Amino acid sequence: MVAVALVPATWWVLWRTAFGLRLRSCGENPVAAESLGVNVYKYKYLAVIISGGFAGLGGAFLSIVASNVYLDGQTAGRGYIGLAAMIFGNWMPGGLALGAGLFGYTDSLNLRGGTTNVHALILLLAILLVFGAAYLLWKKRYTPAVVTAVVSALMFLWYTSTNEVPKQVVSATPYIVTLLVLSLSAQSLRMPKADGMPYRRGQGK
Repeated sequence: MVAVALVPATWWVLWRTAFGLRLRSCGENPVAAESLGVNVYKYKYLAVIISGGFAGLGGAFLSIVASNVYLDGQTAGRGYIGLAAMIFGNWMPGGLALGAGLFGYTDSLNLRGGTTNVHALILLLAILLVFGAAYLLWKKRYTPAVVTAVVSALMFLWYTSTNEVPKQVVSATPYIVTLLVLSLSAQSLRMPKADGMPYRRGQGK
């Protein structure tokens, strides 16, 4: 419930408060933000601390609720899936929630009837890829459309020629879906303009 409540709360803070406006300006154009009197270093540190707290909340759920025990390496790379959810969500709280739901669903397939459920998921993905190929053709992006159609055909062939998938594929399903979704949506994403760019105080003078 806390995680669900944090989604609208985060949206409200980022788009309805002065703090959120300053924070977003630091991500888009820190030089311009500094020229308006914003302490860019302070807001960057606050962003790292707050996002680290959110990540810690996820880790606490894994060790306290999901498994009732702490084990070394129990995240199993889920942090990277969290980053993928943020990218898939276009750095927006609502989109991130949708991405987390998608990747969380594929991760939950391990819990019950994994091999059978993932086998059915192959058919669903193949059908979705058909619609994706049709959309790309409509946009006259022929090369990606052909690649998408070929992948869809291979997945149809896989589904019809097998009754279930190996357990190793079940374990890898969240990561496969992550790569597939990011590869298909990469062209429509818009990251903050200053993301990953170095910044030094007084740079705009």
